[in-house]
Amino acid sequence: MRSVKSLLAAGAATLISSMAFAADMPIAAPPPMYAPAPPADFGGWYLRGDIGMTNQSAKRIDSATAQTFPTTTTGLGFDSSPLFDLGVGYRFNNWFRADVIGQYRGKANLHGSDSVILGAADVEANNYYGSKSEWVVMANAYVDLGTWWCITPFIGAGVGGSYNKLSGFQDNGVRYTAGALSNSVTYFGDNGKWNFAWAAHAGLAYKVNPGFTVELAYSYMNLGDAAPGNFRAFDGSISGPSTIKVKDITSHDVKLGVRWELSSPPAYMPPLVTKG
Repeated sequence: MRSVKSLLAAGAATLISSMAFAADMPIAAPPPMYAPAPPADFGGWYLRGDIGMTNQSAKRIDSATAQTFPTTTTGLGFDSSPLFDLGVGYRFNNWFRADVIGQYRGKANLHGSDSVILGAADVEANNYYGSKSEWVVMANAYVDLGTWWCITPFIGAGVGGSYNKLSGFQDNGVRYTAGALSNSVTYFGDNGKWNFAWAAHAGLAYKVNPGFTVELAYSYMNLGDAAPGNFRAFDGSISGPSTIKVKDITSHDVKLGVRWELSSPPAYMPPLVTKG
């Protein structure tokens, strides 16, 4: 009996001693909670491509006659045409990028007319027809304005050159002089010329995945002037260098584009926590 009591007393003493030792030990802190780090600025090369439609206009048709006599231009404009471009760019950080593109703008039919007062009893009307196309090389810079639900609005601007080509241009004229009516048709050779060009851009970008982005964008383009080649009257009576210019060609473009990142941004990896 005494031995049982001794064993119980020894067990109780051991239990109390263990509890006291455990109470004296420091309690280990729980592992820290790791929140994702803010996205770091990331730069890299990308490729881009766009398709779209143009909505073009011109300020006036200029000529030696128009510069000499009072002239009124009406109905001057172009039909819509498709555009295509390819380019390469570099993203400097999360908000600034730049690219260089080469763009082809398809043939757009030109139409317009002007009336010229040559004298008190001498008036003339000219109806113009033809088509116009462009090759554009442009350097662009963009500012991304933040991202919400994978959508990033952006604005941008560009400068470069535009090769404006007029094809099949002709001038169908009617002249009324002191009661006498006369008609004429003048043909012009195809001709192209380089001009300074600039653009303003705005749009929305949707990041499908870290390496692929889709854009819906608007661009205002100023393409400079265009001029036809040498002229020849329908009956061959006169010919020579043309003085006609289509002045201040502008365009409102709507484009759907894609961007391919050539290197993906680094993924965030939380530190590895190990037990000591």
